[in-house]
Amino acid sequence: MSGLVFLLAALALSVVGSLVLWLRHRQPTSMEQGIDDFSREMQALSPEHPRRPEDRHW
Repeated sequence: MSGLVFLLAALALSVVGSLVLWLRHRQPTSMEQGIDDFSREMQALSPEHPRRPEDRHW
């Protein structure tokens, strides 16, 4: 019987630990976060152009 209790305790600890890790590392799902992610991806894909003439280094 003590072997079964040990296995159940190990299973419970594993489930609780997995839930804690999942909650800490999940991605935010708010509307603002989606907009920020999209904006960051668009900036990464756009060609780099200096915004002001004095920023040019040629």
